[in-house]
Amino acid sequence: MGRPFTFDRVVRIVITLVIIAGAVWLIGILKNVLLPFCLACLLSYIMEPLVEFNQRLLHSKKRVFAVFLTIIDVTLLIGLLIYFFMPVVVDEVNQMEVILKNYSVSKISIPFLPENVTEQIENRLNISKIIATIDSGKGLSLLDRGETLLTNTVDFLMHSLEWLLTFIYIIFILIDYNKLGEGFKLLLPEKYKAAILQIGEDVKNSMNKYFRSQMVIAGCAAVFYCIGFSIVGLPMAIVMGVIVGILYMIPYFQYITLIPVVIICFIYSLDGSIDFWPLLGKCLLVYVISQCICDYILTPKIMGKSMGLNPAIILLSLSIWGTLLGIIGMIIALPLTTLLTAYYKKVIIDHKPLSAPTEL
Repeated sequence: MGRPFTFDRVVRIVITLVIIAGAVWLIGILKNVLLPFCLACLLSYIMEPLVEFNQRLLHSKKRVFAVFLTIIDVTLLIGLLIYFFMPVVVDEVNQMEVILKNYSVSKISIPFLPENVTEQIENRLNISKIIATIDSGKGLSLLDRGETLLTNTVDFLMHSLEWLLTFIYIIFILIDYNKLGEGFKLLLPEKYKAAILQIGEDVKNSMNKYFRSQMVIAGCAAVFYCIGFSIVGLPMAIVMGVIVGILYMIPYFQYITLIPVVIICFIYSLDGSIDFWPLLGKCLLVYVISQCICDYILTPKIMGKSMGLNPAIILLSLSIWGTLLGIIGMIIALPLTTLLTAYYKKVIIDHKPLSAPTEL
């Protein structure tokens, strides 16, 4: 049997719950301030293997040279991707804009929709009127929320400062990556050091196992979707493939891209040269084939067995961690929830004590 609920134990439980509630409340208030730091930690975690590789390549004991070389490598990689793929994206966007303008002028009928539905679309969504409104400058009134120029300027500067802080955080975190971990250990009280170190080691192993593996799978998914969308002739294939790959980091969120895919297929079919349903069917086939490859071939090979969470629990954890830490919380929600579930079963249900990790 477990320990009895004495007055002292109940008080400790209440104080613990109050501290947890206060921490959650404080995180909610400081979320915008903590976001650049959390994003920097996440990016530093991703870039750390490349920093170690560059440090070995330079044969230097000082990490600062490897850090700046890594930042240069990442910047060049992003620049090359933009240089090669941006013209393709711009051409596809211009092509869709031409289709919309031709539709607004010639009023081409939509073959897969009844005529009365087409008339309702034309009456409620007059594309030519929208273009004329934007060209006349009246479209600015749609974005007017009563904000002054000073407020908009301050808001822009604050967002720019957040990105600058994130960049600065990344540099300092990467330079002292190992020292930060050792310094954190020195701050721990001896009474709880073993338990906290074990939790930290488990979090590190869980993140290494899940996050980096999921990044590899997401990258492969982006390649599959880019190739698949390009083969079936979907406009903005590269953009949609990259977006699917990014959203693959969050469970089930890649299916949100079905909405823009349907819209793109609809717009592309307006000129009458492409049928809507066959194009949409081919895009759905790309989803099915890519998901089967990622879920049944890559995931078992790269990540091993799944986290074993019920889909409802996954969605709940995404909502909770997303509310607390935004997009970063949604990315790390699955490994953290799995870890908390394992600790709850070990400590609360099985009454097993926490012990120090084998390697400190």
